[in-house]
Amino acid sequence: MALFGFFNKEKKQALDQGLSKTKESLFGKIRRAVAGRSSVDDTVLDELEEILISSDVGVQTTLSIIERIQKRVSRDKYVSTEELDQILKEEITALLEENELSSLLHTSKEKPYVIMVVGVNGVGKTTTIGKLAHRFKQEGKTVMLGAADTFRAAAVDQLKIWAQRVDVPIVEKGMQADPGSVAFDTLNSAVAKGSDVVLIDTAGRLHNKINLMNELSKIKQVMKKVVADAPHEILLVLDGSTGQNAFEQAKQFTAATEVTALAITKLDGTAKGGVVIGISDQFKIPVRYIGVGEKMEDLQDFDKKQFVDSLFGN
Repeated sequence: MALFGFFNKEKKQALDQGLSKTKESLFGKIRRAVAGRSSVDDTVLDELEEILISSDVGVQTTLSIIERIQKRVSRDKYVSTEELDQILKEEITALLEENELSSLLHTSKEKPYVIMVVGVNGVGKTTTIGKLAHRFKQEGKTVMLGAADTFRAAAVDQLKIWAQRVDVPIVEKGMQADPGSVAFDTLNSAVAKGSDVVLIDTAGRLHNKINLMNELSKIKQVMKKVVADAPHEILLVLDGSTGQNAFEQAKQFTAATEVTALAITKLDGTAKGGVVIGISDQFKIPVRYIGVGEKMEDLQDFDKKQFVDSLFGN
């Protein structure tokens, strides 16, 4: 039990540290907005609305949060500015918990469990795959990687480096190989070896949505020839440091393919961590993972309550 508690504490510290820039920026703005004011009035709420939007929470989610606080102020008649942090924490937590969606991965009996990973270049897609491979291996699962991002020269090489680092097998055919063929061979190999989890990398292009949609559809169709209901999960990786661009990428990819889960990376280097709140609220797709640092262990399960606790903790 002590060891379990130690790892929980380590993860909590990593989350707190990863969100520190967002927290400092958000609370600095709130402190300035309420300076000299004793109660939460319309002026404070207007300023809070601007702060949340500028923190990349998103317009729709911000309006929902402000509406909830307005109802609370109206109900309680008087709310002091000293209470605002706690009220924000409670209302954001409640808002996100209303949209709670369950994780499919931890309840699935499928073997191999096939995850197709999508996202534009530069968001940390390959690194996320490597960290997931490490995570699954630590859980005692056997993992195989498929290098189906054959459009970008460095992608295959980067995935090979991660495969060596984590010590898991990889199927690759080099640059310009047919992505569907790579996925097909990966699943065949995984079935033959009895692998528990397969992670398939894909090309991250948004300049032509029709080509992207066609390519991802082809990869899915080819995989079904080997594993009938593959892929079991389509994980979209988003770069949290890009703020509203992450929203746009989520819209583009969810329109191009059936995204079933999200991973939001690079939260440790940005003050734009509020984007996680907005994306978690706006898209009817669960945010499954968040990246809060460079270490392999810094890809964490997204726990809404823990996230808000870290953001609003003392």
